[in-house]
This record gives sequence, C-alpha cells and structure tokens, in this order.
Amino acid sequence: MASSQKPFSRRYLAVLAVTLVAVVCFFLFKPSARHTFRLSGVVWTTDYHITYHGTTNLSDSVQAVLNAVDMSASVYNKQSLISAINAGGNEPLDACLTQLYKASQKVHKASAGAFDPTVMPLVNAWGFGYKNGQLPTQAQIDSILQFVGLEKTRLEQGRIVKQDPRTQFDFSSIAKGYACDEIGRMLERNGVENYMVEIGGEVALKGVSPRGDKWNVSVDMPQSDPDGTHHESVMTLSLDKGGVATSGNYRKFKEVNGKRISHIVNPKTGKSEESTLLSVTVTAPNCMLADAWATACMAMGTEKAKALMEKENKMGVMTIATTPNGSYEVWSNKAFASQVAR
Repeated sequence: MASSQKPFSRRYLAVLAVTLVAVVCFFLFKPSARHTFRLSGVVWTTDYHITYHGTTNLSDSVQAVLNAVDMSASVYNKQSLISAINAGGNEPLDACLTQLYKASQKVHKASAGAFDPTVMPLVNAWGFGYKNGQLPTQAQIDSILQFVGLEKTRLEQGRIVKQDPRTQFDFSSIAKGYACDEIGRMLERNGVENYMVEIGGEVALKGVSPRGDKWNVSVDMPQSDPDGTHHESVMTLSLDKGGVATSGNYRKFKEVNGKRISHIVNPKTGKSEESTLLSVTVTAPNCMLADAWATACMAMGTEKAKALMEKENKMGVMTIATTPNGSYEVWSNKAFASQVAR
C-alpha cells in the first residue's frame, strides 16, 4: 500500500537548513558574557586597583603596560631608558618618553616653570629622591640650579638635547598618570567601555560604574600619616570620563631640628617649598595632565595656584590649605565644583 505522507518540499528543507546553521553559529560564536573584573597589585611602591566591565581577565596585559612604562620612565630602574639618558646616553626616545617629554614642556610653559621634571638633582639633594642626600647648603643649591630647567633641553630628531650634560630627568610626577591612561587605552582596545584605573591615588576612568551610574572618586582630607593607612574623605567626585590626581606634602616629608621639610622642591629657587598649601586635586581630560598640574600647583603655592586656575574651564582644581588658626581652608574653581557628587 502506498504511503500517504508527502515528501518534504524544497522550501521546507531550505528553511530547516538555515535554522540549523543559525543554531550552530549561535553556540559556536556567541560572545562571552560580560563580567565586572577587579584587579589589584603593587607597582612603584604603591597599590593599584582596576575595575572594568568586560569579557576577559586582562591582568597580563595590565602588567605588560606597567612593565613598559617602568622600562621607559622609571629612574629607580637602572635598566630603563630614562636612566640611560640621565647617565649621558643619546638613545632615541620611545613612545612613552616622547609623550611624557612633550606634555611636560606644555605644562612647564603654562605654569611658568613650576612644573619641571629636571628638578630631580635638587630632590636628591634634599633627600627625597633615589639618593639619600642631606639638607643642602645654599652654595650646593646654586651649583645644582645651573643645570636644572626643562627650558635648557629640547627634542631634536627624536632625541633629547641638553645644554648641560649634567641635566637629569625624573618624570615620576607625570608617569603614574600616564600609566593610568595607557591601561585605559589598552582596555578600550580590548572592547572595554566602562573602567576605572587607579595607581597610588591617580585615576583614569570612563563610562559608568558597576552600579550603572557615574564613577565616584573620593578625595582625601590631608592627614599627618606618613604610612598612608588612615583616610578621611573631604568630598566625592562624580565622573564619567577623564583623569583625577592629587598631590600633597602632608605624607612625604621629614623632620629636621623640629622643622618639617617638604618633598616639594621649587625648581626656581631650589628650596623645599614652604607653603600653607597641603594638597591639590586636579581633574583633567586625562590623568597624565591631572598628575602634572597637581604637582605644578603644589610648587606654586596657594595664592598663585588659585590665581592661575580660578577661570580655568577645562580642568577642575581644588586646594586644601592651612589657616593661621590651624584650621583647613578648602577652595575650588567652578569646573571642579560642578563635578562634586550631589
């Protein structure tokens, strides 16, 4: 007896084939689920913390970025490129040092020389660098000042040219910010849209937090705590892009004959900066600039920093200074005040 079932139509078979292919492709090529990753570690004697929303643990890539910056710009790494240049080498700059040098030139000029990465010999002389110097005499300061000054150097065909071979560089006051930005760029290359990178208090961020709103960045109140174990927030910033950096003299100092000596050395006078200014926090389009400007403002002191930054609209600035009666005075420009969490 003949079967009553009808054979499958060509159209039906075609639809079935397409469906099967789609199902196979979905299971073979579907994107991995996104998760919130939290990475932490220690670099340059400080902690780092990274939070991002992505599909892959990128800790190896983070370490690769940190290693690259260290081999380029760390004066504490005797094998680094900047150590070779400081020792008199004529090596061409890599991408990291090129960006650090050019950014330093811009901030140096805009701050009337307050930011200067050639101040390292003076920092060493005051005992805050990689050498354990004693308090320098005026004659020693005057001698060192002869070869301090970024304006005494230039970039020529990818190499740094010095007027005086004794000039040395320390980009520590801008390199941490640059490293934060570099890690952020690496995350973005890997498809990450939301992240916060923090190295020793310097922050680069973008997008939204795991809560789905802007990132919150706490700004510490100055504390006489050299170990940095005690933190008290003075305010919280609410941001979705850019960089944040704080510079202060309330943790890195030493006592000599009952007098507090700050690690902030004025590149113009060669002296440890004596100022009522305790800390400066800067928000900027990137962390490298925030880092540099926070240092520049500290070197300028309270009144000069306020006068320069009062009408600044691309960067937010907040200063915390002491008053004659021992209390704190907090000041900020409008750009900074607009970023404070409500």
